Amino acid sequence: MKDIYLHEYQPRSRLFTKTTEVLKSRFPVIDAHNHLGDSFGGGWDKRPVAELLDVLDEAGVETYVDLDGGWGEEILHQHLDHFKAAAPERFQVFGGVDWAAWAGQGNGFGEWAAQKLRAQTSAGAQGLKIWKKFGLQVRDHLGQLVAINDRRLDPIWATAGELNLPVMIHVADPVAFFDPMDNRNERWEELSNHPDWHFPSPPYPSFQSIMDDLADLVTRHSNTIFIGAHVGCYSENLAWVSELLARCPNFYVDISARISELGRQPYTARQFFLNHADQILFGTDMGPDLETYRIYYRFLETNDEYFNYGKAGIPGQGRWFIYGLYLPDDVLEKVYFLNAQRVLQIDK
Repeated sequence: MKDIYLHEYQPRSRLFTKTTEVLKSRFPVIDAHNHLGDSFGGGWDKRPVAELLDVLDEAGVETYVDLDGGWGEEILHQHLDHFKAAAPERFQVFGGVDWAAWAGQGNGFGEWAAQKLRAQTSAGAQGLKIWKKFGLQVRDHLGQLVAINDRRLDPIWATAGELNLPVMIHVADPVAFFDPMDNRNERWEELSNHPDWHFPSPPYPSFQSIMDDLADLVTRHSNTIFIGAHVGCYSENLAWVSELLARCPNFYVDISARISELGRQPYTARQFFLNHADQILFGTDMGPDLETYRIYYRFLETNDEYFNYGKAGIPGQGRWFIYGLYLPDDVLEKVYFLNAQRVLQIDK
């Protein structure tokens, strides 16, 4: 028997398990975490909106939240003009914070950014997206790393609360991305393909310190709605996320890009959905892709066992398969639609 490389190893399961085809979600869907540009959304900003609407209609997605406006105000206006203007009822576009401007604003950056947020809202932005460089790479005018709960930024969060803008916040990646790159790292294969996704401490802050700062931020700004992207950025520890959800009614989470984690702990994950049915939002973070939507629907709606959470033969986030949660209808309707309808203030 000859040795083979890991990338050559493509095992096929010999289990005989049920396969349920879910072509359309049981209830209408609001996709609360996604993209439409080149980097993550498939480049739909260069394609006719009518084609995009056909895909969303087939998937049962009634409203699509485009977070790409957070990349910059030029992109925000482009997406407002291209998507929102063409189908106002179908899209929401979130704005962002220009962290690079801190160098010229000094300690007044928070107030400056809050005023920029007001201008973005006047232009049509309906939420605020915070990218993961915040907490990992954003530095102030003195070159110091900025903590997530830095009080100089309080005007931003207070203004979002005043304007009833939800804050979609992504501050940390999977825990393994912070672990040493050794033979014990369960995401070694993924990180070896994307070394820039590795955030060892030092020089980066520890994963837990980032999460503790997030919890402090959400707790202090109780009048502002925060949506913790990717199951609150801690899908590996649902007990931690559950405690914060229970303590902070202004905190919500979405499930985007994390059914890989949720689906390998199906008993804990199902109970998590049942316990926090009013604070969980649907999202994929994979662009408007019909096959991806159907994998998510299968995960949420069926009791299928041990199936691939991705489209490739070897799933990208870890060499494991997942199990369906078989959620009850009342929970499904909240996760698919009602929770996001409330948080995003969508009139129906």
